[in-house]
Amino acid sequence: MSLTQDLDRILERILPTDPSFRRIDQAMIDRCLREARHSALEGSKDAFLLSAMRLLALPGNGHTRLIPNDSISVLPLRLVSVGATVQVTASALATPAPKGELIAVNGTPLARIEAAADKYLAGTRQRKRVIGTLLLVWPHALAHLGFSSDPNRTVYRVKDETGQITDLALENGQIVPASMLYPRNEHGKADPAWKPEGFVAVGDWQALGLSLALPSFFDPGGKALPDAIAGAAAQVRASPNRNLVLDLRGNTGGNFVTTLPLIDALSESPSGRVAVLVDKFTFSAAIVFVALLRHRLGRRLILIGEEMGDGLVFFAEGGLLDLPASGAVVRYSTAFHDWEKGSRDDTTPAEIARHLVPAGKLALDREWVDRPVAGTAQAAVYQQILTSLDG
Repeated sequence: MSLTQDLDRILERILPTDPSFRRIDQAMIDRCLREARHSALEGSKDAFLLSAMRLLALPGNGHTRLIPNDSISVLPLRLVSVGATVQVTASALATPAPKGELIAVNGTPLARIEAAADKYLAGTRQRKRVIGTLLLVWPHALAHLGFSSDPNRTVYRVKDETGQITDLALENGQIVPASMLYPRNEHGKADPAWKPEGFVAVGDWQALGLSLALPSFFDPGGKALPDAIAGAAAQVRASPNRNLVLDLRGNTGGNFVTTLPLIDALSESPSGRVAVLVDKFTFSAAIVFVALLRHRLGRRLILIGEEMGDGLVFFAEGGLLDLPASGAVVRYSTAFHDWEKGSRDDTTPAEIARHLVPAGKLALDREWVDRPVAGTAQAAVYQQILTSLDG
């Protein structure tokens, strides 16, 4: 099977049916198609994947994109976007890599590379920060963007917490499968293999209130999430008028309809404030959850964290299309969502349309950017936020 057949699958299955392409100039689509076909005919998989990423990024819709993680190899560093910085958090090196803020690659400041990579990345500014770290460890991408001064090695400049700067030189042949360090659904944790232990973790902080950690709404089995949500709703109803903090950081989405019983329970209390923690790794159905809560609770809801990974107007639903020749996957969309004004179009499914509300802009009430922590450190975060709600 050839790369041109992968491109044909995109041309036949995605472009005619994905409504996010309706507003894109056909001449721009044609230019990107020509580039992708040229790369496919040359037989360069990495060049083809980059050109396909460019094509699928045209709508600016984060749910429509090429996901190359399972089909490429990268240098063995795990980079995670934290706030406005990129942090080296882990590696697959025999000798541990220095951890800290990445400030340059091959002598080029990070901001210049990110600007050049922008057109290959789909979605909002925040989603681009989430998925863009992959390009910084992909040797072919760095060369294509013009930031590979030495064809044999890549040099990363890292600044640690004390301000000490280290140059880490990696041989370009020292690569590993990207999926080892970069999961398809990027969650922002230092450990790329992290998976939530459950759908809800409840913390009772006595007089301060409750915390509910909601790490995911994706439940392929369709049973565990409804049960967890029902349990959380019961816990909320058993603790009326108490302050709550809901942690949706790293929640990449799933099925928001399943979460409605918890939203109902949170809406029933006449008093008590609800703080919601979000970050750039909060996507899709998790954002819808926040929009519905804002609509129900109004100013009782305090939104804390950083701008989320998607906006409130986007295209979603759809599914995944495998590209057998390259091994990549395309995420495509079939439905329009507008949770800012509560509007719909002919592609919005009836089940979603029934729940659409005008949530407004969802501006942050309080900025909070921190590395995800666990255990007792996470407990301290929850308690600090709960304490601040009565301040």
